[in-house]
Amino acid sequence: MNLFLTLASVMLITASLSAQTDRIELPGGNGAAAGLHVVFVSGDEEYRSEEALPQLARILSRHHGARSTVLFALDDDGTINPDRRDNIPGLEALESADLMVLFTRFRDLPDAQMKHIVDYVESGRPIIAIRTSTHAFAFSNENPTSYRHWTWNAGQPWSGGFGRQVLGETWVAHHGHHGSEATRGVVPVAARRHPIVRGVEDVWGPTDVYAIRDLPLDATVILEGSIVDGMTTDAEHVNDARNAPRMPVVWTRERAVPGITAPQRVVTSTIGAATDYENEDLRRIFVNACLWATSREAKIPERANVDLVGTYEPTQFGFGGFVKGKRPADYAPATSGDR
Repeated sequence: MNLFLTLASVMLITASLSAQTDRIELPGGNGAAAGLHVVFVSGDEEYRSEEALPQLARILSRHHGARSTVLFALDDDGTINPDRRDNIPGLEALESADLMVLFTRFRDLPDAQMKHIVDYVESGRPIIAIRTSTHAFAFSNENPTSYRHWTWNAGQPWSGGFGRQVLGETWVAHHGHHGSEATRGVVPVAARRHPIVRGVEDVWGPTDVYAIRDLPLDATVILEGSIVDGMTTDAEHVNDARNAPRMPVVWTRERAVPGITAPQRVVTSTIGAATDYENEDLRRIFVNACLWATSREAKIPERANVDLVGTYEPTQFGFGGFVKGKRPADYAPATSGDR
């Protein structure tokens, strides 16, 4: 009987471990984000969210105490494939999430997976959305989804879908020249005391500025993007009409949600490719944003620790350029010391 129970226990433990190979789980600890469960949802074909979000999760866990779960677009064999748009296992983790960090592009998820995202958004809990999340969903005609109105180019009554209705804007166009004009962040005068830019001095990223037509009245622009003439940190600002005025690249919303008393806090950043995370102050904006979104702005330090955790060598953005054959565990900390 004891041998039987021992074998049964081993089988149960093995099954549990196997079930978790579709994600990264990082423990919580001490810090400003202690007690929070943050779920990071990756899945884009171009900007390497599968590399960026694990690093952000490690920073938030190691330096600030959040418990983190990172999810990926996967093939049936468990390898990461951002080109596969219809599969992000593990979204049920959102049921216990205090914050969702979304970085997806044109996902075509089945209703069983999509429902977890929809339920989370409709619960009024906070959201951080990065880069291509303005066009996070694009449902094909072959998908008999109940959530077609969430698609990026939906018509009335949910014009612009999730991007426009929840974040404040959907995909419009590249405003800077993609691949040849980088972005320098500029904090507007009105936002200089905002907690999200506390300790932020120099934001730069090689991705270009996105076009924004207009934002809702409840949006607050935290960071503007100045187009620079080149892909190096010392490139000069472009002296043309595209920088007059500059486009928003980070903004917040405190959004009314039907049936929910408190406004939903939303932070959207159109800068945030994996290569952009090499910039310390951009990482600081994201850490500060996680604390602001969860109503912990009083805990944002004067200069949040955003040191990289473990090795971080991001892959250049571009279609078809993701590192093939990787599994979620490959982006997990290498040692317990890395958390």
